[in-house]
Amino acid sequence: MPENPYNDNAAVLAARNSPGPLGKDSLLSTVEVGLEPFVLVFGLWIVAFFFEGALSGAYLILSVIVFSISFPGSPRLNAPVWHMAADIITSSLWSGALLTFAGIATGYYREFDRYALLTWLAVSPFALITAQLVFRALAPVLVRVQGPPQRAIIVGMNEQGVALARRVGETPYSRIELAGFFDDRDLARLDVSGDLNILGGLPEMPAYVRENGVKLIYLSLPMASQPRILQVLDELKDTTASIFFVPDMFITDLIQGHTGSVCGMPVISVCETPFRGTNGTIKRISDVVLSLLILLLMSPVLLAIAVAVKLTSPGPVIFRQRRYGLDGEEILVYKFRSMTVTEDGLEVMQAQKNDMRITRLGQLLRKTSMDELPQFVNVLQGRMSIVGPRPHAVVHNEMYRKLIKGYMVRHKVKPGITGWAQVNGYRGETETLDKMQGRIDYDLDYLRHWSLRLDLFIIYKTVRVVMGDQKAY
Repeated sequence: MPENPYNDNAAVLAARNSPGPLGKDSLLSTVEVGLEPFVLVFGLWIVAFFFEGALSGAYLILSVIVFSISFPGSPRLNAPVWHMAADIITSSLWSGALLTFAGIATGYYREFDRYALLTWLAVSPFALITAQLVFRALAPVLVRVQGPPQRAIIVGMNEQGVALARRVGETPYSRIELAGFFDDRDLARLDVSGDLNILGGLPEMPAYVRENGVKLIYLSLPMASQPRILQVLDELKDTTASIFFVPDMFITDLIQGHTGSVCGMPVISVCETPFRGTNGTIKRISDVVLSLLILLLMSPVLLAIAVAVKLTSPGPVIFRQRRYGLDGEEILVYKFRSMTVTEDGLEVMQAQKNDMRITRLGQLLRKTSMDELPQFVNVLQGRMSIVGPRPHAVVHNEMYRKLIKGYMVRHKVKPGITGWAQVNGYRGETETLDKMQGRIDYDLDYLRHWSLRLDLFIIYKTVRVVMGDQKAY
């Protein structure tokens, strides 16, 4: 990776975030994480208002303590009802005893109404059980809200692979739709009983993944097959599927690599988006809030630019171009038109220095990146993010995915208005393959080490880079 004028890599700024559950529905996981602390804190507030008529500072402090010891909530969605109830009662007794001991030891219990605390401690277990039962009833609805199931395949029809297939089939509320297995061995050596489906050998797998919209790939190959594993991973770099190992094994160059479980089976992620569960919620909220704020503050500038574009050259004010978005799906990206042409066909030439297609106003817009301002609307639409790998024209994507290994991995996340590569010297024209390779290296580095702090740092650096950049034509 080339010399970085600001930092060596994203890891300097972004500590690795705690991973969410792998292979689970992200909305269900988010609700499951927050359900217990929400019920306990909200219940405490209700009791405080009922007994004391107000929410005093003492109750607010206790709320923070309760939230800290109960977050994240325990995963109980797939447990039997009796086991879930017993677990809640046991944990409530331990938590209640701990809070009572701390209150007596510090004398802090005198700040509360005794009957209010006793009521809250007595009612909380039943409130948690009720909330879990309601959550279970609504879980199928939450799963459907997330969209169609995610198609998955298992590579290696061995004991671990078959066990995973059985778990997926038996697990309720799972959005995983298992298409079948890929294995090079003879059918006589495989357990093809029941509803297990053999889709083909390993050479046919990459084409099947691309053509059938496979989102999840589980590699159930033995450690002794390391050369074959590396070959499989190399062939899958031209897809946007999430890749996991079953069972544990070591591999280098991980994208958001961490351990987890799928329907109770242990897995290690090899190539996964950082925006699962809580991280995805944080990313989306920050995108919406910042985009609304920027569009509101810049609305006079947006209007002035629109009028200026219309008056200074013929053509539309907004240029719409097809780009690849999340999971390699095509999206429409908005920009203020800065050229006399609106190319979006089989041949799209990148803007170059002294490019005659760029209008006089367009030179100023591109120099200051103000032509990108309409993309904050794309962010609100959910097509883009404020920070992420920059989207390229579809024709450029199809060219570079054949020339650069791992190119399509950058589409594990939504494209961004600005990115880690852009603040590290890769803004503007990429006229050589080496420059595009450098941009992709930084994009993958961003995926490995994402954090909200890194996003804010990139936004800050973007402002500095735009003010003094000479590379955007």
